[in-house]
Amino acid sequence: MKSNSIDTTKKSASTNDAGFTFLFGKRNYIFMAIGVALIGLGFLLMTGHDANTRPDGTWDANYWNDEIYSFRRIRLAPFLIIVGFIVEIYAILINPNKEK
Repeated sequence: MKSNSIDTTKKSASTNDAGFTFLFGKRNYIFMAIGVALIGLGFLLMTGHDANTRPDGTWDANYWNDEIYSFRRIRLAPFLIIVGFIVEIYAILINPNKEK
């Protein structure tokens, strides 16, 4: 008859962690950080006063603020957000095991 014995020897922490690897490589994480920064910058550039806010910051229903249609809000900010998402997709698709 075979007895079941429990191995009570403890392995060192370095041998347990030796098999651990990150899902992505360093290059992937750098591009992910760049993508997140571009997306954050795009959303930051979209902020500002709404259509009925005067330049001094007071709300007036009879005032129209044309700055909501500025180049920064309509063209630049969405462009940066789209570029940020493209960089994120690229960062995910980079092969971390590719030899340099």
